[in-house]
Amino acid sequence: MKASVVVPAYNAENTIGNCLDSLVRQSISRSEYEIIVVDDGSTDATPEIVAQYGVRLIRQPNRGPAAARNAGAQVARGELLLFTDADCEPAPDWIEMLCGAFADPSVAGAKGTYRTHQHGLVPRFVQVEYEEKYELMKRWKWIDFVDTYSAAYRRDLFLTHGGFDTRFPSASVEDQEFSFRLAERGHRLIFVPRAIVYHQHPPSLASYARRKYFIGYWKMFLLLRHPSKAVTDSHTPQILKIQVALIGLLALSLLATLADGVFWWAAASLAMLLLLSTLSFCLHAVRRDRSVALVAPFLLLVRAASLTVGLVVGCLALLVGYRLKP
Repeated sequence: MKASVVVPAYNAENTIGNCLDSLVRQSISRSEYEIIVVDDGSTDATPEIVAQYGVRLIRQPNRGPAAARNAGAQVARGELLLFTDADCEPAPDWIEMLCGAFADPSVAGAKGTYRTHQHGLVPRFVQVEYEEKYELMKRWKWIDFVDTYSAAYRRDLFLTHGGFDTRFPSASVEDQEFSFRLAERGHRLIFVPRAIVYHQHPPSLASYARRKYFIGYWKMFLLLRHPSKAVTDSHTPQILKIQVALIGLLALSLLATLADGVFWWAAASLAMLLLLSTLSFCLHAVRRDRSVALVAPFLLLVRAASLTVGLVVGCLALLVGYRLKP
């Protein structure tokens, strides 16, 4: 068997049906791949819906998506492990595109792309945000950043390197950590733009900010293990790191201004620099979605602020001795 598709699912009754509808209608023969859904302790109708599709269903107590994916990998029969999420709908040729990347025997892993059918302003902004990152990734022959919404690895290599770190209790940066680990050990990962899945991006400003906060929080634990990734990786625009630094300095300057009004010029200068830093994204957005371009400066500010708060709280957690549980 060529491939095993592993889908972790937790209380996914609203989306898992669409995901499986897409997976059972792929461009390659069903004899060439299997579908494994790992129910991670759902309390809704997820397992009953999955049972209607005749795919393999594994059930476990709630342990998080990293543990669920690893459980699927352990029982998989395919030479390749493909991962997507329960709120994703793979394009009809998704499996074919990802598997094709492994015709090169030096390729250890592959990453695809997000798209969305959503029409809300925040999801459209998120889509443009991803597209900016994809343009960056296209410049790299080999990448180091693979997200599990559209990912593939050679099964033997995945198991040899221990799979995803199950100490990350929720969907956060466990997929980044694994791809960083492989890249640092010399394994080659590749970007496959045509391996497309359609996703439900955060629908509201609050859900978007919350998502970025938790990414920032868990990123501190990731950087403790892979400190060089604070400098560069194949997915994160350098301007985002500048914006995070600027928002932190702006917050400090505003506090200083409250204590002594003489510091107002510093706050004003940092605010202007922060606004100027959004220009390249806005120009990128204008070519894709003009409405997004109009609100992009504000949403980029929300992104930077949410990530910064998450990073600060994560740093404080580390300073007081909190560590990932073994």
